[in-house]
Amino acid sequence: MSTNDVSAAESDAGSDDAAAAERHKNAGQDVIAVDSDDNEEGLVNRLDAHTGDGIRHRAFTCLVFDGEGRILLGQRAPSKRLWDTHWDGTVASHPVEGQSQEEATRQRLEEELGITPDQYDDVELTDRFEYKRYYPNEGVEWEVCAVLKVTLEDTTLDPDEDEIAGLLWADYEHLHDHPKWYRQLRLCPWFEIAMRRDFE
Repeated sequence: MSTNDVSAAESDAGSDDAAAAERHKNAGQDVIAVDSDDNEEGLVNRLDAHTGDGIRHRAFTCLVFDGEGRILLGQRAPSKRLWDTHWDGTVASHPVEGQSQEEATRQRLEEELGITPDQYDDVELTDRFEYKRYYPNEGVEWEVCAVLKVTLEDTTLDPDEDEIAGLLWADYEHLHDHPKWYRQLRLCPWFEIAMRRDFE
């Protein structure tokens, strides 16, 4: 192989590495591994936690409502590795070490949707459940997921396009009672579980 060939190969490899690093940006982050009762078991790499058979870890989803009982559905950006372009209700993420679920929720509401604490009274933690779901050819979610709720007094939104591809207000009870009517939205599994449990 000539020097030019070696340089070209190294350049291609570097580009591949950069693309992989961008595609798997979560590889530089940690999540909190937990047991089935949500007791902490240390930090694990976020990409490792979502690859192969996964590692059970702490997560949350926040359901955002308006004063009329509608829920805000957020479509996950197409760049998301798992459940890309699926609809969530409304944001989901992972608290970092030393951060409460409520603190993490407030942070993600502002980062993803531009929702600030002056737009709602409180963040209410209403449920917690464990689930495991595989996403074909990409990875897995194995989480102990806390459910939090906020009701917006001011529904002004400023979504981050890197996180949110679309937004839709839907009647929450109607969505629950008629899931087949909304199946074209492809709902995230953790949201479907949270909604089902919310009406039990």
